[in-house]
Amino acid sequence: MLNHVGTDTIKTERLVLRPYLEGDGDAMFKNWANDEEVCQYLTWAPHANIDVSRQLVSEWSKNYISDCFYHWGITMDGELIGDIAVVRWNERHEDAELGYCLSKKYWRQGIMTEALTAVARYLFDRVCFHRVMLRHDADNPASGRVMQKAGFHYEGCMIEAEKRRQGGWADLCIYGATKESFQKPDEEAWL
Repeated sequence: MLNHVGTDTIKTERLVLRPYLEGDGDAMFKNWANDEEVCQYLTWAPHANIDVSRQLVSEWSKNYISDCFYHWGITMDGELIGDIAVVRWNERHEDAELGYCLSKKYWRQGIMTEALTAVARYLFDRVCFHRVMLRHDADNPASGRVMQKAGFHYEGCMIEAEKRRQGGWADLCIYGATKESFQKPDEEAWL
């Protein structure tokens, strides 16, 4: 049985994962939401202007009233640098799917691995999800390495499972873990 507690602040060695605040749209736009390279494998297009980011953050901020809403802004040294959220979940099966993105400036530093590990532990320990999964475009193997380093296991690939916004079809690689199989990785893997 799930124990919905909503989006509490999570602190790691280097990061603070926190609910979005009304003013976060500017940093979101500047740091990742307008970057085609960051958005290349995501289902949404880069934001055309800052108002798109501001409006989205405003909508998310209102959703925190629900204890079933799980969405964090990733901050480092007080700067909003990325996003991680439960993109779908199922009460009956006690499972959740996560999605994430990070400012290009912070790639290859173990930051997303650190954030993903902390959020997974939160979902398993506090919310009591039985299973957490993620998926990534097969053309983006770096995302799969993040998932593996965070303690998730490769489960397979769905062929042409999602239509890319740029056209064509994406094969989706699936990673997952159950509460029992999830092991907190050695922090050295974050570096």
